[in-house]
Amino acid sequence: MNAPAAIEGMLPADLRADFPGLRTADGAPWHYLDTAATAQKPRAVIDAMARAMGEDYATVHRGVYARSANMTAAYEAAREAVARFVGGRADELIFTRGATEAINLVAQSWGRASLRPGDRIMLSQLEHHSNIVPWQLVAEATGAQIDVVPLTDDHRIDLEAAEAMITKRHKMVAFAHVSNVLGSVLDTARAAAMARSVGAKLLLDGCQAVPRLPLDLATLDCDFYAFSAHKLYGPTGIGALWVRGDLLESGEMLPYQGGGAMIDRVAFTGTTFAPGTQRFEAGTPAIAEAIAFHAAVDYVGAIGVEAIHALETRLTDRLRRELLAMNDVTVFGPTDSAGIVSFAIDDIHSHDLGTILDEAGVAIRAGHHCAQPLMDYLGVPATARASFGLYSADDDIDALLEGIARTRRLFGKA
Repeated sequence: MNAPAAIEGMLPADLRADFPGLRTADGAPWHYLDTAATAQKPRAVIDAMARAMGEDYATVHRGVYARSANMTAAYEAAREAVARFVGGRADELIFTRGATEAINLVAQSWGRASLRPGDRIMLSQLEHHSNIVPWQLVAEATGAQIDVVPLTDDHRIDLEAAEAMITKRHKMVAFAHVSNVLGSVLDTARAAAMARSVGAKLLLDGCQAVPRLPLDLATLDCDFYAFSAHKLYGPTGIGALWVRGDLLESGEMLPYQGGGAMIDRVAFTGTTFAPGTQRFEAGTPAIAEAIAFHAAVDYVGAIGVEAIHALETRLTDRLRRELLAMNDVTVFGPTDSAGIVSFAIDDIHSHDLGTILDEAGVAIRAGHHCAQPLMDYLGVPATARASFGLYSADDDIDALLEGIARTRRLFGKA
């Protein structure tokens, strides 16, 4: 790994050499501005996964032979590393297929056991579908109801409105830590205090926060924290759910999938389940993915999330200024958005912009970003979204701006 201890004083191009996906098939630079959707993978992650799938491969938790024992140790070391990266303990971290499954796990295991008719769930207007649909499913099954918190004028979750809305009937508050569309950062301390004031649980969707913000779950005062590896420069198919330790021990969360690995003893007369996090990991796990997840947190940890955040903040500030100087562009989200800039150009659909930019080797996201209720709230069918990563640089912004200028010319907007 070529990553140094900090980004300051070095060119992001030095890091780009670690990312084979940042070149096109003919070797030209690819200006990748879609990290909020999924991050490119450094060679260290790719190599770790290849070894785990190849010469090191064996199953975990079952074999008595040496390679299985070694792989089990590596798998559990990955759990330790991921938990440590977010400031938690290994015995509080459940491996899942991603943040979507993590939120579904909470909705199905905690929600079905805890929610009753008349109970309420609080969401916000900017949530990703993965933090809406699971709660709709569990609300329909339990008779609970959902309340939606509006946004402030600068597109943050309106916690003043939320505080006025919350009641003792609210049992769950589920908010995005960082919006995947707007980049707005939640005031987590205020959200936690609000939830605690009525005895509600707090779940945070951390997909966009974990790669961008320094994090310490030991002091964050939430109950559940969900995130995915692939947004943290790791592989797809794996993520994590951090659960406050006493909740795991209290019996408030029941297993919602059954199978191997998550049991203590099975008989046709009844089954007893494994303790702690293990009861929520049914079946053969994503072994190679977990080991590559470990490599990803090591890579990011060596650079430092603080340094990544500083780089992304500078780039975000510059892009927002450049876009706001165009009188036919609307920029969404607050001025201090974290690594994400969503915008719309008058009379040019975001899909058209994305297609023309692609011809110039610039990759952005165009569409509703799995946040259709937010698009309805903003009054637009879709937005264009540019999002930064640790490999992003000013030349990415230059290429994006040149592509926007070309698109405007093609549409007769000099």
